[in-house]
Amino acid sequence: MTLHTPSAHDTAAAEAAVIQTLPLFEMMRMRAATTARRHPTLGFASDEPGSSWRWVNQFTHTHRRLGPADREVVSPNNDTVYSNAWIDLSEGPVLIESPDVGDRYWTLGLLDAWTNPFAYVGRRTTGSRPQRTLVHGPGWRGKVPAEVTHTIAAPGHDVWLIGRFLVDDDGPDAERVRSLQQALRLRRLDGSDAAMRVDTALDGRDTRIPSSRLYRATVDAALRGNPPPEGESLTWPLDDDALASALPAVYERLRNAGQPHALGGGWAIPVMVRTHWGEDLLTRARIARNFIGALGVDEAMYPTAEVDVEGQPLDGSKRYELRFAPGRGPRVDAFWSLTMYRRSDCLFVANPIDRYSIGDRTPGLHTEPDGSLVIRLQAQDPGPGVNWLPAPPGELFYVVLRLYQPRAEHLALQFDYPPIQPV
Repeated sequence: MTLHTPSAHDTAAAEAAVIQTLPLFEMMRMRAATTARRHPTLGFASDEPGSSWRWVNQFTHTHRRLGPADREVVSPNNDTVYSNAWIDLSEGPVLIESPDVGDRYWTLGLLDAWTNPFAYVGRRTTGSRPQRTLVHGPGWRGKVPAEVTHTIAAPGHDVWLIGRFLVDDDGPDAERVRSLQQALRLRRLDGSDAAMRVDTALDGRDTRIPSSRLYRATVDAALRGNPPPEGESLTWPLDDDALASALPAVYERLRNAGQPHALGGGWAIPVMVRTHWGEDLLTRARIARNFIGALGVDEAMYPTAEVDVEGQPLDGSKRYELRFAPGRGPRVDAFWSLTMYRRSDCLFVANPIDRYSIGDRTPGLHTEPDGSLVIRLQAQDPGPGVNWLPAPPGELFYVVLRLYQPRAEHLALQFDYPPIQPV
């Protein structure tokens, strides 16, 4: 028996193809992980307990903000609850029905199977009145019903919808948002429930490097309904040995590759995309592996700081302050928040005041006599009259400044982010 050793050319071609197609695989993995086994009225997608069949064209929701006990999502936000749906357009268009949301911040972000955040429904783009949004796949030429308020043409048959609704508390306001989430519907043009059964053929909980056989089968299936983006050609490798060699090499490369956009003062932005990744296939793959589901910067930006003004790692055994000069706070059309995370696991930090983020909606926010806004980052309570974001005692941490509907100064990377100063 002669073992085939891939040539350098085979290996390079396979690695390039993996970098190009990895977003497809990771999106299908997320579909398997975030779709429901059970429909509220139609029952289980399969009677087999270990089955990979799931429901698509169906909303699932979180009805409370995440806290330190929640460990499924890294670097979660503490501002919104989520509504999630995978839309399958292979059997025709789908109508998204959304209620009157009022003045509340909300967005439904749509990503294609290649992770391009190509469209939105929500406060920034379509407003907050009751809406019926028609989403259709490529090639559909049907008649648009009169009651449709917006039409979205998707580039492929698979779309990930990630919804966010601002929540001010975990009590009465959370209940108001729950009623808004439950009013979201996915329907066919005839008004029927759009829910479909789909075999995801994956264990979405398994985040390990996939086998070449699973990777190829998953990508082949996804490509049938989701061709490469316009202008992008794909050379899909046929050599199993080259593919098997390329997968661990690429996944390791993506774990270490790619630096965020530096903003100065220790701040950086891990993700900078608007509606399409364009020709930057390596960054697209890195984000798909490490930050999948990222929306475009027009909707939200996430400047992140892991070091202080001196370039030293932020440490919970020390005290720091972040000072926004008078009139120089974040420029946003919705709201902003600063969230604290432990470096060791990228999760919230349990603390005596149950505060995991601080921002322009925080009750009792104190400004200095000159109008400055100072936020203290430390483990110990600094006392009354201080804006305190608790840090993990004796552990390294990082902070994320979330900017919802950032203004032009942020989008152009011209905002002067104040450095974090040791006290």
